[in-house]
Amino acid sequence: MLATGAAVTNVTALAQVDREKIYQWINELSSPETRENALLELSKKRESVPDLAPMLWHSCGTIAALLQEIVNIYPSINPPTLTAHQSNRVCNALALLQCVASHPETRSAFLAAHIPLFLYPFLHTVSKTRPFEYLRLTSLGVIGKPDSCLSILFLERWFFALIWCQRESSGLSVYPAGALVKTDEQEVINFLLTTEIIPLCLRIMESGSELSKTVATFILQKILLDDTGLAYICQTYERFSHVAMILGKMVLQLSKEPSARLLKHVVRCYLRLSDNLRAREALRQCLPDQLKDSTFAQVLKDDTTTKRWLAQLVKNLQEGQVTDARGIPLAPQ
Repeated sequence: MLATGAAVTNVTALAQVDREKIYQWINELSSPETRENALLELSKKRESVPDLAPMLWHSCGTIAALLQEIVNIYPSINPPTLTAHQSNRVCNALALLQCVASHPETRSAFLAAHIPLFLYPFLHTVSKTRPFEYLRLTSLGVIGKPDSCLSILFLERWFFALIWCQRESSGLSVYPAGALVKTDEQEVINFLLTTEIIPLCLRIMESGSELSKTVATFILQKILLDDTGLAYICQTYERFSHVAMILGKMVLQLSKEPSARLLKHVVRCYLRLSDNLRAREALRQCLPDQLKDSTFAQVLKDDTTTKRWLAQLVKNLQEGQVTDARGIPLAPQ
């Protein structure tokens, strides 16, 4: 009994020491001389300290310091001169903002302050160098990450395996952990719809790396799954056609370079679009042939969920369709 009590005391004492270090690092964020190490240490602890987000949000000057780290990078994105060290440092700051964005106690205030808008310049970048790719990916991570089992495994295992390899040569560390759209809160969707996140995601879906495309497509999927988001995208032909065009390009690319994880989110976006009557009518004319034939049969052979979604998509597009006497669909008048 005495031994057990001593062990508990030691654990408590150790936890208190760790907590004192957390307080120290948060204070050190306010000083440019100590900030870089504090960013690194706190980013390592963000998963193990449940109340880190409120501590960051309510401590004096901390959010301002994180935003200063972001703004300091702006001159390096145009012209694109961002170095691995700069990317690593700002990604540590973004990791702490992800922590704030994902915490229920701080999310609303985070949105009300329009802090995600500070990240949009990073999503506008087109350079394909590793520092920029990791910067875009981490910025997307503040907004969302796929929460399905396959996608989580894909993102976390591949991403951290990649980072483990790259750290030795470049010193980069990136944090794709999700934040805003992992929730189903209406205020998050409303915020995203009033900003330019949809065209930014579409741009990345068209030309980003597979990992960035996956996160960007997931964000679009989460917006579409909300009734307000679906109505917004289908409200005008221009919005719908832009989304449909990018999804179509992705299907064509996936037929050449298959990715089951990315295809899963693309199919889910199409399926959700088919819930809108006007979009359904348009999809009957523009759904890629590769989703109608056996192009992806091998890719999806073990993915029952995506196969079910694809079958439901085809069924949705067939329902209510006018056919001739031979059962062949008639073109709309």
